[in-house]
Amino acid sequence: MVMIDYKKLMEYGFKQNTARSIIREAKIKLVNDGFTFYENQRCGVVPVEKVEEILGVKFTNKAG
Repeated sequence: MVMIDYKKLMEYGFKQNTARSIIREAKIKLVNDGFTFYENQRCGVVPVEKVEEILGVKFTNKAG
């Protein structure tokens, strides 16, 4: 499973606040799916698949 954080989203061209909002929304969706680990405020990475689901876009370079 490939993970992504807000800094990587910023490399894709998102502004900092937008990138953080995407990560926050992904964490909420993961908690609703039963992954209570993501309730932790310090957890700043989420699976790329969840971000792709939110944005409706597939990332071509998932590695790194």
